[in-house]
Amino acid sequence: MRIIGGAHRGRKLAEWHGTGIRPLRDRVRTALFDTLGGLVAGVEFLDLFAGTGAVGLEALSRGARRAVFVDSSPHAVRLIQENIRRLGYQDRTEVLRVDALAAIRALAEQGRTFELAFVGAPYESGLAQRAMAALGEFVPLAPGALVVAETFHKEEVAARYGALRLELQRVYGETRLSFYRFAPDEAAGYTAPQQGVDDG
Repeated sequence: MRIIGGAHRGRKLAEWHGTGIRPLRDRVRTALFDTLGGLVAGVEFLDLFAGTGAVGLEALSRGARRAVFVDSSPHAVRLIQENIRRLGYQDRTEVLRVDALAAIRALAEQGRTFELAFVGAPYESGLAQRAMAALGEFVPLAPGALVVAETFHKEEVAARYGALRLELQRVYGETRLSFYRFAPDEAAGYTAPQQGVDDG
């Protein structure tokens, strides 16, 4: 597993061996950041259910100002810390070993805000939906922030979670990426999201 683009393109990351973590495939990670494009530069990035930390580290490599990684697994936290060390991002990162739902509430209570967030919960666990609902309720998000949820392609996700509104969906094999915009001041009117499928 490697960083795909940006300042550390090609740098190898420490990988998870065994069960319990499902890293985002390189192909899907490439598609994610191709979709985000220049929106990554200069943002505060929140990586929930961070696993290996590959998504947040990719964001840093592509110009994110800072990243916060959240995972409740001690093994995952050690792996994230090792990957941060490999890339020299100690001064631009924070790693929280805590339940993602508790982290969302705590970060909001601290007044922390993020312009981009990624939710990579275990498939078909219901945790992605619960995390999105918590983000919509406690809102540790800046106006206009984008939240991306990764789910199994057959899982249902809501069109709205509070002020988070679904804008775009893309399917890559068994993985669905759903892009939500945080728009607290937006009128009640809602435009149906774009749909896309990539079966390759």
